[in-house]
Amino acid sequence: MYKRQHLSEEEHNRFIEDHPNGDLLQLTDWAASKKLTGWYFRRFAITDETSETRGAATLLFKKVPKLNATLCYISRGFVCDYHDHALVEAMLKEAVAIAKEEKAYTIKIDPDLPVARYEDALENLKVLGFRHHGFQDGMSKNTIQPRQTMVTDIAKDDASLLKSFERNNRTKVRSALRKGTEVYVASREDLPVFVDLMKETGERDGFLTRDITYFESMYDHLNPNGHMELFLVRLIPSNVEASVIEDLEKLDKDIEKAGKKKDGIKKDNELKGLAGRREKLENQLEEARRIKQAHPEGIILSGALLALSGHKAYYLYGASSNEYRDYLPNHHMQFVMMQYARDKGAKTYDFGGVSVMPEKDSPHFGLWQFKKVWGTEVSEKIGEFDFILRRPIYMAAEIGVPIFQKGKIRMNQLRKGKKE
Repeated sequence: MYKRQHLSEEEHNRFIEDHPNGDLLQLTDWAASKKLTGWYFRRFAITDETSETRGAATLLFKKVPKLNATLCYISRGFVCDYHDHALVEAMLKEAVAIAKEEKAYTIKIDPDLPVARYEDALENLKVLGFRHHGFQDGMSKNTIQPRQTMVTDIAKDDASLLKSFERNNRTKVRSALRKGTEVYVASREDLPVFVDLMKETGERDGFLTRDITYFESMYDHLNPNGHMELFLVRLIPSNVEASVIEDLEKLDKDIEKAGKKKDGIKKDNELKGLAGRREKLENQLEEARRIKQAHPEGIILSGALLALSGHKAYYLYGASSNEYRDYLPNHHMQFVMMQYARDKGAKTYDFGGVSVMPEKDSPHFGLWQFKKVWGTEVSEKIGEFDFILRRPIYMAAEIGVPIFQKGKIRMNQLRKGKKE
């Protein structure tokens, strides 16, 4: 019924982008960008009896050190209709044939399929012989891609999009739009600026950052075909100055109006509040003029990499300066990137992995707080699966090595404790 089909890279990518279950991580552009970290790829597609393409997959392979074996990873799974169980079985058959040629010990998949709509697919994958890793937390280190991500529906006009945000976040976005920052699509030459911001962010938030070659590889493979853009946010002092002057003029009218009211406690309190706002604006004006004198061309405050694939957009990496955070550059940037992605045909905007409703003392609480205010909903995917091809190597690589690593970490902790 189904047979393998040869597609050009352009045809393969077009099928991925057009398919409802297509994903950025199935594009050949993405697979090519992984060569820097030791991966190589093969791909296939299959047709039905009418010669219509029904499914496609990009298979990533990585050699296992000291063993004549590879890991086969089909990131975000086969691109096909998972409700068609015969089709999924045919996709697996082709994947197994290629994986065996590459001496893979397992085929790992993690389809971007919501649990609520694909319970049948989950059970079918088990019937076909896949081992399910369970319903892992979105920030679990036991999976390659997060099972839970936060996704915003951006298929709406600007007013509706803004209205979908939580109230406090709407206020911040509106404020950010008029604070004097500019969001723009940057070029490859601006990647060093972004990497410097990433290092600053990593030091502030306590995480390791990537070398510039990693981001250059991603950009070089994804940008030419419109699958990635670098965004930067610049604070423009002259814009800030003009905005503050405008606010001062409006405030002076309010003060004049309040002064004409009858004397009383209410009037005094109102004038006191307005005077406090005026003092704050005067300080902002002085700051804008100092920045203008020191940095007449402005200062880059934030940056992000936005990826695009068909109807999906992805917020991949974000970074920001420690300075001038009151100008809310990230809020301005997120709104503009959503608008840009929507205008390019995206219907959803994926903020990436999250631990759902963590406790306040959890290290993931801040990330959850940030992502939940953008009109997002939790995308609960069916999880990660392994189709085991060489069980002894699988047991050693997937079970034995993690146990050994955890034991080693525990031993080091015990030794450290004894020394202390």
